[in-house]
Amino acid sequence: MSNSSSLNEFLLLAFVDMRKLQLLHFSLFLGIYLAALLGNSLIITVIVCEHHLHTPMYFFLLNLSLLDLGSISTTVPKSMANSLWDTRAISYLGCAAQVFLLVFLLSAECSLLTVMAYDRYIAICKPLHYGSFMGSRACVKMAAAAWASGFLNALLHTANTFSIPLCQGNAVEQFFCEIPQILKLSCSDSYLRELGVTVVSICLASGCFIFIVLSYVQIFTAVLRIPSEQGRHKAFSMCLPHLAVVSLFISTVLVAYLKPPSLSSPSLDLVVAVLYSVVPPAVNPLIYSMRNKELKDALRKLVQCQHQ
Repeated sequence: MSNSSSLNEFLLLAFVDMRKLQLLHFSLFLGIYLAALLGNSLIITVIVCEHHLHTPMYFFLLNLSLLDLGSISTTVPKSMANSLWDTRAISYLGCAAQVFLLVFLLSAECSLLTVMAYDRYIAICKPLHYGSFMGSRACVKMAAAAWASGFLNALLHTANTFSIPLCQGNAVEQFFCEIPQILKLSCSDSYLRELGVTVVSICLASGCFIFIVLSYVQIFTAVLRIPSEQGRHKAFSMCLPHLAVVSLFISTVLVAYLKPPSLSSPSLDLVVAVLYSVVPPAVNPLIYSMRNKELKDALRKLVQCQHQ
């Protein structure tokens, strides 16, 4: 039996015990991590370098790529290092840092996706007022609010989680420090305080989700009224990447944190954690670049400049 005050490290879940499979896990995660780094870095570079992409939509996309880079870098490198060196240990401060950064980045991403839905709503439903509603100062304020809300949420969760006495050992049943898994190590009934904070976070996340749904109901209603087929196609092309990213993000996070305890098992928890913490940052750049001609043309131009 150990108390949180005497803990100096946690033991993370090992994917596999066999050395060959550990190296396979390392290689697989390395490939995914490099793909996420490359995709998000290219989007950031293209948006920064191409002046005609200095618009609200691409400004928010740049912020999304920064958040994706941060979230995948919080969990994957440590897991790769553990597999490579055949260890499970993470320091107490390292675990707290993982919890803080992951909650911070995922909360900020949820808020940012809501802001991006608002941007699409104004662009399609109120195009004549777009300039006044989505000026550069307003965009910076909205992005800053998204980052700040994530920071405050992370501060609240981290302070609550690590102030709870832990007396069920130090083995975390996940490949990174995840709040639900750390709470399983807490003493009986001491998790109720964190439960209150979790309810507040769920309410905020639900508010974001409802706002996004209502925005898209109005967006699709407006799009279907557009007389020309070309106009409808262009409007749908603007919205579908964002809608796909929102669906992927919300569905994986909801499954991770709201699934019934009866469905919980180490293997299922592991798969779900990979789905919400590893897959979206790697897939988001692909989703946004596939149907975006402006982004693809700018990327092609940048590659050609590098070869000359």
